[in-house]
Amino acid sequence: MADVPRVVEEAAERLDPRGVTRRRLLAGTGLASASLAATGLLSACSQDDTKSSSDAIGNFPKTPNWKFVFVNHVTTNPFFTPTQYGAEDACKLLGCSYQWTGSQNSVVAEMVNATNTAISGKADGLAIAVVDKSAFKGPVDQALDAGIPVVSYNADGARDDPGTNRLTYVGQGLFDSGYALGQRALTQVQSGEVVGFIATPGQLNIQPRIDGAQQAFTDAGGAVKFTAVATNADVTKGLSIIDAYAQGHPNLAGMLAVDAGSTQAVGQTVKKYNMRTKGLKVAGGFDLIPETLASIKSGDLDYTIDQQPYLQGFLPVLYLYLFKVSGGLISPPQTNTGLLFVTKDNVAQYQNTQTRFEGSSTDVKLVERSGPIAHA
Repeated sequence: MADVPRVVEEAAERLDPRGVTRRRLLAGTGLASASLAATGLLSACSQDDTKSSSDAIGNFPKTPNWKFVFVNHVTTNPFFTPTQYGAEDACKLLGCSYQWTGSQNSVVAEMVNATNTAISGKADGLAIAVVDKSAFKGPVDQALDAGIPVVSYNADGARDDPGTNRLTYVGQGLFDSGYALGQRALTQVQSGEVVGFIATPGQLNIQPRIDGAQQAFTDAGGAVKFTAVATNADVTKGLSIIDAYAQGHPNLAGMLAVDAGSTQAVGQTVKKYNMRTKGLKVAGGFDLIPETLASIKSGDLDYTIDQQPYLQGFLPVLYLYLFKVSGGLISPPQTNTGLLFVTKDNVAQYQNTQTRFEGSSTDVKLVERSGPIAHA
């Protein structure tokens, strides 16, 4: 008779080509057992496991009150307000809970410490903003070895080298979004100097964006000189750097940014020095904080990019839950949360609709929509 644990293991590997990661998790959780094969994955919980189980919605079985831990690089940044609402809403739906932890100022060592604390505390799943793939490779492997599923969100390694063995990534295609930022600028600028501001060079949530923007200008033939300039994770300090750069470069044709704080500061600086009357042709960036939306409405910014931060909280909880409730048979898919340009044509919808989905309201409510849906 074939060895039952190995049969289960091989079946899991066929379901997911990332066999090493899946094998590590099966070993860590003890799922590769003869009793599991005999009784089925969804009935594998013992009576003790379900003593404090939650009442599930729909056809989901009762489960323990699983706790998932989100490790973030800027825990108090308003960009992630809808991300936390997304995680909260998913937990409410599925009968689980989450913790929000990490670093306030992109200190990788603090994030790693928070990850290690979650592992030693036997978290049921981890969602990590992998801003430094080298730093997180070891902790992610340690979690997987302990049977704790891990996904990344918002930040990850390169498409061909994620750097960690996380199960999947939930977030924007970072290099592609930066490339799109540059391409859109090139529709308005054919020559001259364009600057791209980045708060934390090297970190994987935004470095790929600045690389993508640089590539777009390079591919256009070099008529536009593109310069990347570091600002600061502190929005006030970043604003002073951008302000000083604008004063020292009065002939800029474009000002771009690849993070929320720098985008906000670009809009404020354009307005302060009335740069539209001085030859500035394009200004744009990322994310949906109120000051950025106001700058788009006033014309000081041409566009910003929405990456759906709500989904970056909701989907990791959903994916970790499904992985656990299926005994690992439902492997989470890589999910690009989108690239939508917000311009003067559609900014009113963002400003006039206050919702948890964009982080502008705490209310749980149905948002009624009327009229046609835009399509390509």
